[in-house]
Amino acid sequence: MDSKSLEGNGDNCRMFQPSQHDVRRFFCETWGRLRDAQPLDAMQAKAAVWVVEHPEYDADLSDVDAALAAVYTVEDGRTNPFLHLSMHLSIDEQCAIDQPTGIRQAVQLLAARRGSMHAAHHEVMESLGEMIWASQRSGLPPDGLAYVDAVRRRATR
Repeated sequence: MDSKSLEGNGDNCRMFQPSQHDVRRFFCETWGRLRDAQPLDAMQAKAAVWVVEHPEYDADLSDVDAALAAVYTVEDGRTNPFLHLSMHLSIDEQCAIDQPTGIRQAVQLLAARRGSMHAAHHEVMESLGEMIWASQRSGLPPDGLAYVDAVRRRATR
């Protein structure tokens, strides 16, 4: 398969590479539909699980215009709610397809150890962030094996 086939056209790729605004609109719309007891599509239903777990983000999700304009910096000392919720969805997807191999079991072990899938996700986010940081710093692809090992180590502490 050539690189042109992998890239696809702009419309198809957009589905797999949403912009920051797309992500923010998605979570705001999900929260609005959830709040108003409107039906959710399959992806919104997955996101709703994590939105409900984070009532501290309700105000951020209630105003789409403010959400689109918001800037979250480390110096602000505040978590980016959209990044945080996106990481929950990423971890869910990794577990659903067991990629990298072994992540499903490692997350399940961590959740059993912590007594909460939500608490486990927060620890997995730290390992995921470390893997991404190391990849960006080294210029090498993300090391899925090291990531799974890091989650397993957390499950044994």
